[in-house]
Amino acid sequence: MALINEHFLKLADNYLFSDIAKKVSSYKVMNPKAKVISLGIGDVTRPLPKSVCDAMHQAVNEMSDAKTFRGYGPDHGYSFLVEAIIKNEYATRGITLDANEVFVSDGAKSDTGNIGDILKRDNCVGITDPVYPVYIDTNVMAGRTGIFEDNKWSNIVYIPCTAENGFIPDLPPRRVDILYLCYPNNPTGTTLSKEELKKWVDYALKSDILILFDAAYERYIQDPEIPHSIYEIKGAKKVAIEFRSFSKTAGFTGIRCGYTIVPKELNGYSLAGKKVPLNNLWNRRQSTKFNGTSYITQRGAEAIYSSEGATQVKENIDYYMTNANILKNGLLETGIEVFGGDNAPYIWVKTPDNTPSWKFFEQLLFNTQIVGTPGVGFGPSGEGYFRFTAFGTRENTEEALCRLKKWI
Repeated sequence: MALINEHFLKLADNYLFSDIAKKVSSYKVMNPKAKVISLGIGDVTRPLPKSVCDAMHQAVNEMSDAKTFRGYGPDHGYSFLVEAIIKNEYATRGITLDANEVFVSDGAKSDTGNIGDILKRDNCVGITDPVYPVYIDTNVMAGRTGIFEDNKWSNIVYIPCTAENGFIPDLPPRRVDILYLCYPNNPTGTTLSKEELKKWVDYALKSDILILFDAAYERYIQDPEIPHSIYEIKGAKKVAIEFRSFSKTAGFTGIRCGYTIVPKELNGYSLAGKKVPLNNLWNRRQSTKFNGTSYITQRGAEAIYSSEGATQVKENIDYYMTNANILKNGLLETGIEVFGGDNAPYIWVKTPDNTPSWKFFEQLLFNTQIVGTPGVGFGPSGEGYFRFTAFGTRENTEEALCRLKKWI
């Protein structure tokens, strides 16, 4: 008899975005002529940059020739991509990394979920709230979260980020061992200044806390004063793991490529109090459970660092940020409270008259045929808020705004 991991039974029946997809599918069945515009899930719509496609085509050609064919690749990632990441993403910001501190993967979602494999179940977890659901759900699967009561997990420390505190999280009310930070933030689209981020690094250094820093949207930062990496803060290498993604940067949502930085000077602790380098543990985990990102994919990722690739990537990001600007300014004209959208591709909206998030979702779908994401799906502090993404086409973004203005 095969016994199951019963922590999975604690999860909601559906992942948030799967639940939204089912509701939208049901609506389309009942209203087959309706033109539904999705501003909900954070999937991109612009095609891959030409330089990326050219590089991947070349890589496919190499794989068809016995002289240039490649089999299993390095667990960490090919050196050509690792070196390009270090040179273009970190060295330009005065950050020194060793090649063995960079782990190329199939995306930040996988790594932010899998990182728990090297961490003990008994760790106390702190999360800013609202939060990307993967952080919570993967800790539920691992058995770290306790009991679900009043829309909260008993063993999770929730740190509210709302309009009342300017979406700037306060230090947790009690000790945590692991802390998730995501900036630019998903779902609120807000950011932290260097001063605010330094507050968290200093706190982690003082209290021996591990920060899991998700920087998947750093390329969307427009303000030069906002940090792109937590390692821009002195001492961060001793307390933080950073996750990055090519999904929203270069349209790799369907290609799958990202990377995680695990500094060699970052330690965890055994029960006996012995320091253990987390770089070694993550390396061991990856070499056992992950066979590396494909050569073709990594050649495509490398291409974004060419002069042509960099220009094409920036053009796509500018396109999405123009969408964000259109949405934000248009919604502000209606009198609705709107946040984010300046340094991130997400618009965070206060629902009119404090309408519950799911009710607003249904009103929006049935009255305007627009799909967004209910804020409460990101955590209890998301109730009364709603997320729109700027990843749609320009045509759909402008049409959606027109519909919203008429309805509101």
